[in-house]
This record gives sequence, structure tokens and C-alpha cells, in this order.
Amino acid sequence: MYAWALRPLLFAVPPDVAHSLALAALGPLEHGPRLRAVVRGAMAPPRDDRLVVRAMGLEFATPVGLAAGFDKNALRPRALSALGFAHVEIGTVTLVAQEANPRPNLFRLSADRALVNRLGFPNEGAAAVAQRLRAARGEVGVPVGVSIGKSRVVPIDDIDAVVADYTSAFDAVRDVADFVVVNVSSPNTAGLRTMQAKEHARALLRPIAARAAGCPPLLVKVSPDMEDGQLEDLLAVVDETGLSGVVATNTTIRRMGLACSARRVESIGEGGLSGAPLRARALEVVRRTRARLGSKPVIIGVGGVERAEHAMALVRAGANLLQLYTGFVYEGPGAPGRIARGLADMVQRDGARSITELVGVG
Repeated sequence: MYAWALRPLLFAVPPDVAHSLALAALGPLEHGPRLRAVVRGAMAPPRDDRLVVRAMGLEFATPVGLAAGFDKNALRPRALSALGFAHVEIGTVTLVAQEANPRPNLFRLSADRALVNRLGFPNEGAAAVAQRLRAARGEVGVPVGVSIGKSRVVPIDDIDAVVADYTSAFDAVRDVADFVVVNVSSPNTAGLRTMQAKEHARALLRPIAARAAGCPPLLVKVSPDMEDGQLEDLLAVVDETGLSGVVATNTTIRRMGLACSARRVESIGEGGLSGAPLRARALEVVRRTRARLGSKPVIIGVGGVERAEHAMALVRAGANLLQLYTGFVYEGPGAPGRIARGLADMVQRDGARSITELVGVG
């Protein structure tokens, strides 16, 4: 029904309006426990031990989660878990509340099953989001991650201020997050990706990792646009600081091989591209990350996941867990359940006892 009825209606309005409508539509589900129980029974896959992932001291009923960006302010975590997401990542949140970058800031490339956004971490602030999550504690039913980023008002060239900003955001959310993701890879905050450079990453991640001491687990989200040597340098910092893992990947600023016209792409301008065009590079970054870090750290694969085949490709490349956002926009609320059921079928066909046996074997 979504593909032929609901999606055309949502795609008939600007994408930021469609997003607001989707969040509003999830309101009754968020605040109605009985409705959530009914929807969970219809949408979420039944428990299947072959899909359970135990990582970072947490249990995930399936590997399929929702990426940061959809629910920036923790407005709908209970509703999203009821749809079948086995974990939900909130944010990105910043210490200082901030508005979105000027509109238009969100675009569809429907021919490519992609989105371009230059939102720039709009959120109500880490403390306000943490308070909302605290109120929902125990009712979400799945692990909840929180992505933290740099406040726009903090100058990127003042490394001490940047570190203080991130660590304060971490302190604000640490007691309500099952895991925290340090976002240093969004292309929509000026200069942020410079924090992926080895010395800057070390200066930032060391103090946050020391604060976390593994509780909550701490991950870093990486860009797909780094050269292999740059990625290697960042992963060396991940290794030496003892982070729990990596989220691979964020959106890309590249525009190669798109079906949309060059004129359309040029008219959109800057921003991070997500969805199907990111799929191949996300696989490569996951594969390189697993090869560099070995078997212990957790890798969350993100980029172009729409179907079970895409999800399994990330698992075989080395991902323990995976996330979707653009695929959720194009495939609709049934996507997490369909992907999970498809993964169960693929595990069975491969003769594996658990999906975890397939991590990094392809």
C-alpha cells in the first residue's frame, strides 16, 4: 500500500513537509501503548534467535536499525521500535540548540532513490532531548543510540572549545543512551570533517572515551569520502582509544553516476547525498574497517539499504548491525520487518545457525 498509495501522496509535497507529516502520523503510535502492541504484532518480525545480535553488552533482536537523522529530537522512538526497528539512533544532537540551515535544505532524487540534505544538525539541544528520552525510558523496548555533533556556534579552529562542546553533549546524554555515536563526518557543518584528521580525532576521541570508559559504548561515524589513507589514520585512532566501534558511513558529497540530470543535481547544490548511490562505497568502507580493526569492534553499516540483499551484503562485508533512513523513506514503514524476515531466510539458506556467523565472510 505504501508504494502505490502513501508514498505518492508524501512525495507530492516538499520533503521537509513530508517528514513533518510522517512524524505527526506516528504521534498516536508513540503515545498509545495498546496501539503500539497491535502494530508491533503486525509489523515487527517474530523473535528469531538466528537474527539476534549481542554486541557492546546489548542485545539486538535483529541487526536492522534506524539511522540518525529521522528522529532528531527523540519525538518518536517508541513508535519506531513498534514498526520493527531493532535499534533506533536519535539525533544528531548538539550541546546548544540550533535551527536548520536555510531552506530549501532537503531534496529528493527519486530516479536515484536518494536524498540530498544540508540540514546542519537542527535539534532542541542535548539536554532537552535527553529529558525526552528519560521520560520514555523502559518503554522503547530496543537499544537507543544518540548521535552527538558540534554546535554551530563553536568555531572549528578552536580545538579546545570543540572538545569541550562534544564532551558536554556526551555528558548530557550518557545516562539515557544505550550507545553514543560521535558524528565528525557530516558535510553540512562547516569544517566538521577536519575532525577526522588523525591528530584532531585523537584530541577529541580520547577525552570522550575516557569519560565513557565503555559505558555507554562509544562509536564514531565516518565519512565515505575519505581517501583510504585518511580512513586508515582515523581507524588507528579508533583502535588506540579503545572505542566500541564505527558507524560506516555518513552521507557523501560526491555526485557520480546519478540518473538524475546534471542540471537537476547542479540546481540542488551542496549537501550530503544518501540512499542507493552510496551503497557500493558503504560496502567498501565497511570492508576496509573490518580488515583494519579485526573482529572485536562493532561496525554499523549504513548506506543504500532497502532490501535484505543489501543488508546481507553489509553483514558479509563485516557489519554486525545495519541502519537505514533513505531506504525507510522510499520503502515505507514495512521495510524493517521485511528486511529482517528476508535476512532470516538468507541465514537459513546459507545453513548458518546465526547471522553473526556470516559477519565478514563474503
